[in-house]
Amino acid sequence: QVHPQESGGELVQPGGSLRLSCKASIDTATTYTMAWFRQAPGMDREFVAGIKFETGWTEYVDSVKGRFTISRDNAKNTVSLQMNSLKPEDTAVYYCAARDSPVVVTTADYDYWGQGTQVTVSS
Repeated sequence: QVHPQESGGELVQPGGSLRLSCKASIDTATTYTMAWFRQAPGMDREFVAGIKFETGWTEYVDSVKGRFTISRDNAKNTVSLQMNSLKPEDTAVYYCAARDSPVVVTTADYDYWGQGTQVTVSS
């Protein structure tokens, strides 16, 4: 079992930064991809960023390009999401997901999901 586990969510002021981490028990020798999604109250779950574990290839939703960076640490089986220049509209529960496929997809077609971590951007 993969069991992604997120951490790092908290309250932050607009313009601030936050780093989320996700640890998953995956075999990095296989072609896994991992991604971050978010869900605000009353909204659908939204793809934020994804990374191919084997090569580090990344993809982002347009609204976070230039502000968020997804990265992976193969040795620690960890994926991080560095979030800078945070805006109130970034407020959501952020979920880590893993997919046993070499293709990053922006739909919710992932095999394993974490419980989520709350990010609140407010003054």
